[in-house]
Amino acid sequence: MLTYDDGPEPGGTERVLAALATHDARATFFVLVSRARLYPSLLGEVVAAGHEIALHGLDHRRLTSFSAAEVRQRSAAGRAELEDRTGRPVRWIRPPYGAQTPATWMAMRRAGLTPVLWGCSSWDWKPMADEARVARVHETVHAGSIVLCHDGFADARDSVANGPAPTVDRGQVALGILDAYRERGLAARTLGEALTHGSAIREARFRR
Repeated sequence: MLTYDDGPEPGGTERVLAALATHDARATFFVLVSRARLYPSLLGEVVAAGHEIALHGLDHRRLTSFSAAEVRQRSAAGRAELEDRTGRPVRWIRPPYGAQTPATWMAMRRAGLTPVLWGCSSWDWKPMADEARVARVHETVHAGSIVLCHDGFADARDSVANGPAPTVDRGQVALGILDAYRERGLAARTLGEALTHGSAIREARFRR
């Protein structure tokens, strides 16, 4: 399963969409509401292409920096706004940085969302060659893997300072990963689609 965080973002999201279309692949996009407000038409392109929309946050601040009550409120508000913008139900949330505690996990659940982390990553937020990103996924992916990728890069617009954006061709990385899927006889599908044919693996993974 391919998942994308931190978008939508011009220059990244449309390239990822083009790569997915080339392989007739579908993905789950964990959207920042701060970006959905900036680029509503790009969010619409993701929906129109048949991909799944999930919540990454109102912005990119760690949910562990808020009280449980605030996390519940922010998660519920983000879910409601994305559902209003897309006309689609939002089931999943990925806390920024994968940061969650038992208290914030429960708060997200009480907001009607299921927290989702990942198994392997393309490391596409790090300064490295695109070939190395693809190789990393190729070495670790297997049937049922949740692969972490990004179609954007969070910054001050999302209430964080994560340093300079990496130099990465997100479309080429997506194509490389999809080629690796094809070599192994795998297909990229959304989380929702995958769960119609399999069962979720539930683990306790907490970090601040």
